Amino acid sequence: MTDLAAHATPIPGLMVFDLPVHGDARGWFKENWQREKMMALGLPDFSPVQSNMSFNEAAGSTRGLHAEPWDKLICLGAGRIMGAWVDLREGPSFGTTFTLEMGLDKAVYVPRGVANGYQALEDNTLYGYLVNEHWSPDARSEYTYVNLADEQASIPWPIPLNKATISDADAAHPRLADVTPMGPRRTLIVGAKGQLGLALQQAYPEADAVDVDELDLTDPDAVAAFSWRPYGTIINAAAYTAVDLAETPEGRTRAWAINVTAVGRLAAIARQQRALLVHVSSDYVFDGTRTEHDEDEPFSPLGVYGQTKAAGDALVAQVPRHYLLRTSWVIGEGHNFVRTMASLAGKGVQPKVVADQYGRLTFTTDLVRAIQHLLSEQAPFGTYNVTCDGPTLSWFDIAARVYELSGRSASDVSPQSTEEYAAGKVVSPRPTNSTLSLAKIKATGLELPSTDAALTAYLARERA
Repeated sequence: MTDLAAHATPIPGLMVFDLPVHGDARGWFKENWQREKMMALGLPDFSPVQSNMSFNEAAGSTRGLHAEPWDKLICLGAGRIMGAWVDLREGPSFGTTFTLEMGLDKAVYVPRGVANGYQALEDNTLYGYLVNEHWSPDARSEYTYVNLADEQASIPWPIPLNKATISDADAAHPRLADVTPMGPRRTLIVGAKGQLGLALQQAYPEADAVDVDELDLTDPDAVAAFSWRPYGTIINAAAYTAVDLAETPEGRTRAWAINVTAVGRLAAIARQQRALLVHVSSDYVFDGTRTEHDEDEPFSPLGVYGQTKAAGDALVAQVPRHYLLRTSWVIGEGHNFVRTMASLAGKGVQPKVVADQYGRLTFTTDLVRAIQHLLSEQAPFGTYNVTCDGPTLSWFDIAARVYELSGRSASDVSPQSTEEYAAGKVVSPRPTNSTLSLAKIKATGLELPSTDAALTAYLARERA
């Protein structure tokens, strides 16, 4: 009896498993799929939802080659087959072929887009497979096929095809030269019209982008009606960010609806669709008593906005494949602190700016670059802090620097305390210290600019 083992194949992601088969005078027993043991050997956590079986009465029954829009794990309940697989995914491995004669002691994991076919070598062969999406008639439109007799694939069928039993549909599949490759699952940007959403659309022009007009995540009927099947990556740039309004009765309701309920729906969709969820969070999940915050610090939000972001973070963390980027003091397109200060400088206004809140700016271009980096490098899933690098600054320090870069004197900006700023207003409590540790994201190989370098470049672009 062999030990459970995994083997790579020439087709990326296609894996062969040796299965221990325990037998005695009564018969045999085996584990076709054992999540924990197989994942330890490299099997993705593919989350099967349906088990199918195909009975082949006579040797020579031949089926395929079908590339389906989901993953599957193949094994046998009786008999023996020769399995054949052809990679029909876009990319350099398109057309790569692999064959294997297999019995009860083998299982094969087939990724989405790899065409699968087989020929029964014994009568009464029972072929079974687990799939991670429920079959439906609509799914047929997403299949890709290649002919069993394709000359380029050159599959060495043990029983010649002219003596095999083949369906008319399978016999009519196209040759490889005429096959349209199956593309990767697409990217969806949610919250397309915000500062981050606009920057993401520039970085991912091929992605689909929706805002609340096209997809209102607070409306369960709209979420249910939306077609999620094509998407393998969902980037959530939507958020309620009116920090002070969140302290009002109406704002509190809206903040919870967008930052928690809607995020919970996205997390559920990501789990259901096996999608990678990218979500952006905030330094406001902390109370700011520590001078620097790492990714493992427990939540301690002070106000409603921070409470909703912390609750959303907890929901996203339940998605198996997720990147949660925690950031602070975001600057991008549209209304923001830097543009306001530059405008005041141009008008000769001498503002008072809070000098007892500390942190670093984050420019949307760098936040997007961090998202691209994590995705392209396939970094370990989890939470990453992302801001500019360099020394911690106050809002007053940044305003004074904006004035200098705008050709005004830094002395035109006066410091004030948070208490002075809040006098007579409804404001959310703010963390005193918002500086986020960058050690974890740097360990993945990403370098981030200093606040001053990014600020200088941003204002130069604004003036251009």
